[in-house]
Amino acid sequence: MDNIVVCDNITFFYGAQEPGKPRPLPIMEDLSFAVKRGELVAVLGHNGSGKSTLAKHFNAILLPQGGAVYVNGIDTKLEEKLLEIRSHVGMVFQNPDNQIVATVVEEDVAFALENLGVPTEDIRRRVDDALQSVDMYEHRLRAPHQLSGGQKQRVAIAGIIAMRPDCIVLDEPTAMLDPRGRREVISTIKGLNEEFGITVVLITHFMDEAARCGRVVVMNDGEIILDADPHKVFAQVELLKSVGLDVPQSTDLIYSLRKEGLSLPEDIIDVEQCVEVLNTLLKG
Repeated sequence: MDNIVVCDNITFFYGAQEPGKPRPLPIMEDLSFAVKRGELVAVLGHNGSGKSTLAKHFNAILLPQGGAVYVNGIDTKLEEKLLEIRSHVGMVFQNPDNQIVATVVEEDVAFALENLGVPTEDIRRRVDDALQSVDMYEHRLRAPHQLSGGQKQRVAIAGIIAMRPDCIVLDEPTAMLDPRGRREVISTIKGLNEEFGITVVLITHFMDEAARCGRVVVMNDGEIILDADPHKVFAQVELLKSVGLDVPQSTDLIYSLRKEGLSLPEDIIDVEQCVEVLNTLLKG
């Protein structure tokens, strides 16, 4: 499995370096990271940890001041390749209202395609396919302001899907949603990954969302401190709590019971697993 995104010893700091003055403190320094094609990766970290800054390097919203970022083998510093880079990696932000620009759902999904000069018949097909993939086709003629938060976010995702990227980066897409909206969006994301093979990078502060991903990356102060499957990452309860992060509720419960001396596995990350081991314990 090859890499769709590669960060090679990147350094980044906000603000310009002024002559004769010290360089601003870097958000990231000599950080290396790669995303394999077809992965579903969650990136966790407290506010200011660098996770959103890292994500914005994936489609050249930000450029590294040291090192290099490669998207599908293309150096993101090549300005003439910007459109090609963003055709490979699309980005969805926290507030869907910031990405929705039209007054009808299907027109919004078509907006970027029209600007790129995609033929009309291709636009129709891509818009329909994108809306069907996020289960919003029946709402195609509605006004976005009539939709729920979760539905708006799915329309924003459809707008990116219509561009047919290899990878979608979602920067806390459920932060402004209620539990139902969160479930809708996460179900959509998993479906895109599992059914269509789209690479997904999910920036989130919800541990239960991260637990549903195949790989979890934890950042702290611009460094990657954990990078493994969710079972291994969330088994590090004390380390995660020490950097201001929580763990899934099931993991926390099992951790508390283990501290009381009960013999339970430490890699429980969801409710079903938790119920199963507790039932076994009670029967024993």
